[in-house]
Amino acid sequence: MSYRMEHEAIAAARHAGLFAPVAPHRTGDGHALLTPVLVLNASYEPINVCAARRALVLVLKGVAMTEEENGHFLHSARLAMRVPSVIRLLEYRRIPHQSRALSRKNILLRDRNTCQYCGAVLPSSDLTLDHVLPRSRGGSSTWENLVACCHPCNRRKGNQSPAEAGMRLMREPRAFNLHTSRHIMRLMGRSDDKWRKYLFY
Repeated sequence: MSYRMEHEAIAAARHAGLFAPVAPHRTGDGHALLTPVLVLNASYEPINVCAARRALVLVLKGVAMTEEENGHFLHSARLAMRVPSVIRLLEYRRIPHQSRALSRKNILLRDRNTCQYCGAVLPSSDLTLDHVLPRSRGGSSTWENLVACCHPCNRRKGNQSPAEAGMRLMREPRAFNLHTSRHIMRLMGRSDDKWRKYLFY
């Protein structure tokens, strides 16, 4: 956390009860910034998951407020900030039906980092995207034609359809809609009981 950010945020953050007395710096703060945080609309409807770093910025800017804390602190040179587990936007945001952009990251998130042909769960770096109907045969880059795929399955399938390659998809690929997003939120929130009461809106 920069000195300037600290200086500008101190008054608002103390008023919101975010800062605790000064404590020694400890290791693991970088990891704390990556902890998933559930984002609620002003209506308490779950709408997203973000990293703790982003959640803290939203709270410090007065865009959101902390509803639940995860018990950890983010330490700077002079302050210790409580890390949120759940935040709520202070103004209602209308969420369009299709709220996720088509991207590699979101395809892997939708498919839970699982190869849709063999079922292997792998790090993002070990997965690629496969066009179910190959592009060379008119397949487009859409939610319904892109799936997470491991490199061995991608090589095996090559320029064929799954049926031609003797392969079967685990599930039919669909758009990453709000229902899908909430399911992902539930999966991510299994380790944090504080999410539970917000995820069945």
